[in-house]
Amino acid sequence: MGSIKARSSYPESPGAEKWDAIVIGSGMGGLSTAALLARHGGKRVLVLERNSVAGGFTHTFGSSDYEWNLGVHYVGQMQDPKSLIRAAFDHLTGGRLQWSPLPKVYDRARIGDREYDFVAGRARFRDQMKSYFPNEAKAIDGYLHAIESCFNRSTMYFKAKVLPPSLAWLPGPLMQGPFLRWAGRTTADVLAKITANRELSAVLTAQWGDYGLTPMESSFGVHAMLISHYIDGASFPVGGASRLAACLAPTIEEAGGEVVVNAEVSRILLDRSQRAAGVRMLDGRELRAELVISAVGARNTFHTLLPRDAPGVRAALRELKKVPPSVANLCLCVGIKQSAANLGLAGANLWVHPTPDHDANLARFKRDLSAPLPLLFISSPSANDPDFAQRHPGRSTLEVISLVPYDLFARWENPESRGQDYEEFKQSLEERLRKGLEEHVPAMRGKLDVVDLLTPLSARRYMNCPSGESYGLSATPARFRLRCLSPRTSVRNVYLTGQDACLIGVAGAAMGGVLTASAALGRNLVPVVLKQGRKS
Repeated sequence: MGSIKARSSYPESPGAEKWDAIVIGSGMGGLSTAALLARHGGKRVLVLERNSVAGGFTHTFGSSDYEWNLGVHYVGQMQDPKSLIRAAFDHLTGGRLQWSPLPKVYDRARIGDREYDFVAGRARFRDQMKSYFPNEAKAIDGYLHAIESCFNRSTMYFKAKVLPPSLAWLPGPLMQGPFLRWAGRTTADVLAKITANRELSAVLTAQWGDYGLTPMESSFGVHAMLISHYIDGASFPVGGASRLAACLAPTIEEAGGEVVVNAEVSRILLDRSQRAAGVRMLDGRELRAELVISAVGARNTFHTLLPRDAPGVRAALRELKKVPPSVANLCLCVGIKQSAANLGLAGANLWVHPTPDHDANLARFKRDLSAPLPLLFISSPSANDPDFAQRHPGRSTLEVISLVPYDLFARWENPESRGQDYEEFKQSLEERLRKGLEEHVPAMRGKLDVVDLLTPLSARRYMNCPSGESYGLSATPARFRLRCLSPRTSVRNVYLTGQDACLIGVAGAAMGGVLTASAALGRNLVPVVLKQGRKS
């Protein structure tokens, strides 16, 4: 599956070996930070991953016949070699990673008995929406203007995150204010000012599962960033999602660094001056470095890895109480003994919603689990990856995703507590996702060879997500005002990277790596990444 070749254990005599930097977690944020520290700081970086496979939510899993992608279904802006996101990935991977564009219709929304296509290209998207809603032309133009206005103001917001505390107290609020005027409002609030047409609002927010919050809960900032990310189309990594980590690792290794799996960190160590000194492993051994970067989320960092009496930790924990963890999900992994071409799988992702009221759909399901699932997302890596047929000839895979409250699974956190009741509950959910797939993709009926359901407990166990969350902290309006969500933590030489340091998703985590490496090196790497990435 093209997975990263990482060491399965860390040095036997760690006390004798000191690293320039240690990164905790090998997701997209951790690996991108490590790669940039290696490439632009010449630093020997040790990346420590508690799981047996590197890559975090970007790794793939399966067998010789099938493989599925845990958290990467499509990525925007990769079809444009001039975009910052594409330049960043080209730079981080040294141009080793290839991308395959999805079809022009990359997403399709099915709301009740109506269907709507999301067409790549701003002008085409605008025209397509106006063809569906000819009486809402002014509202659609207003919506796109709001998206562009919010997105254009995000640059200064994220630049302010990199400023040293001594410089940020005055310019920081001024730089972030224009974006926060959008991000501080909910998506529903902004859309209500643009249109009264509920069906149009439902279509424009049909991809809400990509950030995991319904319109009444989500920040318009995250909605605008997502739409801007995908409006010109989407792509899939050739060779599968695990290629992301596999192509990043050599950049780290070329500077003498390593990526190590089966290596769980229990604590960040501080010296007498309350600065980073290294990490303590779960088995008690200690590894030394004067620079420590956490890629395991803000909650894990401040609640578990840092001592409570370290500078600013208690204040950060109080801030974090204002924002809950993001959504948990179910993922049905399906394998079929036919190729994607034979099955007619064309590559467009499918969003299914029972009614146009996304908030009511979710609330109804939370009250009554027998109600329709709040959404279904159906995607096929075998259709999106042109290399899949070479690795798994005559086979296809699909992933069927829905969202669920983590509370439904909390009583089974301990594997020893999972008895027949758990298996029956899991089986009932599996059957509902299977029926949803066969209803909305009829070509699958009677052809499913392998079916496996991943629950929020899988994310808790393998991804170290305490509430099974997929996107770190929820992208509520309050999230964007948290001062602790910054590459620089309150503890000297301890940094935060990934989704919580920047924005949700694969691209958000990677850009978190750019921000964190910039802060750690005291150098704005964005123009360097743009320039060198376009040469890769």
